[in-house]
Amino acid sequence: MKTLDKIPTNKIERAGQLVKTGLKVGGNYIAYYGEKVVNPSLTKDKLNESNAEDIYDGLKNLKGSALKVAQMLSMEKNIMPKAYVEKFSLAQFSVPPLSAPLVRKTFKNYLGKYPEQLYDSFTPDSINAASIGQVHKAAKDGKNLAVKIQYPGVAESISSDLAIVKPFAIKMFNLQGKDSEKYFKEVEHKLLEETDYELELKQGQYIAEACAAIPHLRFPKYYEELSSKRILTMDWMQGEHLSEFTSHNTDAEKGDKLGQAMWDFYMYQMHVLRQVHADPHPGNFLVDADANLIAIDFGCIKQVPEEFYKPYFELAQPEVINNPKLFHEKLFELEILRSDDTPKEIAYFTQLFHQLLSLFTQPFHGDFFDFSDEIFFGKIAQMGEEFSKDTQLRKMNGNRGSKHFLYINRTFFGLYNLLHDLKARVRTKDFEKYIVS
Repeated sequence: MKTLDKIPTNKIERAGQLVKTGLKVGGNYIAYYGEKVVNPSLTKDKLNESNAEDIYDGLKNLKGSALKVAQMLSMEKNIMPKAYVEKFSLAQFSVPPLSAPLVRKTFKNYLGKYPEQLYDSFTPDSINAASIGQVHKAAKDGKNLAVKIQYPGVAESISSDLAIVKPFAIKMFNLQGKDSEKYFKEVEHKLLEETDYELELKQGQYIAEACAAIPHLRFPKYYEELSSKRILTMDWMQGEHLSEFTSHNTDAEKGDKLGQAMWDFYMYQMHVLRQVHADPHPGNFLVDADANLIAIDFGCIKQVPEEFYKPYFELAQPEVINNPKLFHEKLFELEILRSDDTPKEIAYFTQLFHQLLSLFTQPFHGDFFDFSDEIFFGKIAQMGEEFSKDTQLRKMNGNRGSKHFLYINRTFFGLYNLLHDLKARVRTKDFEKYIVS
């Protein structure tokens, strides 16, 4: 794979790259509508493939928050067209890496030494390259190590990247009013946290210790003396990416075992630690030879405040969903319904969220849930398609819901998809066994 000797870091360079990408996408639309005149039955499949490829090609050399957004979108399997999901999923662990000279320069900048001075051995070519950093294999004192190196300029370009993307997001999601700024601030805050490897090290150590009692779950050990704000050294964990495992696994027991470990891991974080690994994509999990789940990335941890946690999980209870008065109250508490909504908007969003939550919260309604259930996921996909075609929804003010929804909903969408890929059947209350009173 081609390596990069330089990443655009200033606002003008990065904006120029995004404008070029926009022009390509515009050209694709012109070509599509030209063909549509001649062939009215033409679908958008080819358009989606062309746009997905051009957008990904434009973002992959920019790295950073622009590529991270593509990675996040690849998790929305039931909302995004298939072409975008397939292309954007490459952002999880397969993008052009930094060249060896740029890697050495990064080490010198952040640890004061070159890699060959710090480790007994160090592979100059990266093993994996993703949106914010890339991973190299190293060894020291007989231990195999994974060394994550952040791309130069990523942290400094987050605010300017989001400022460029913001007008498009406002239009795409129909955000209205000053209050929409809270969503952009939430994304910016979390992305800045993800670029702080000293914070990631502390988060990884804390969660590994707190979740140590959960069976079939493993974590790497971190090495502070070989880490800094932009470089992170941890144990090399042997295993295959979760997506690789699910592509060939035919052993239902292994799928259940891994799924149970993942469910217990997330429920324990959510309900006990009140903070959660909010980036559940296949690139952040490995499966070892004994079918244990390995969590390897703790850059994106979402704190769950009590004022959000309580009404959010109360809405997962059938007795609340099916009680119009309580349901209405919780929608206001979570800012889904707003004091400035018209009666028409209140009626519309109450009905929409009742339909959505009645389906999406089903895994919490009993002691067991089968995530291999194609009917359940088919209904989610169908609902997503209906929402995407709902002309009334596009006219409504999309600026609604607590800012905490962004990462908590992302967590559950990602978790459900991973459990579906594993075809896991889980006992939903098992995590309670590991709570120490």
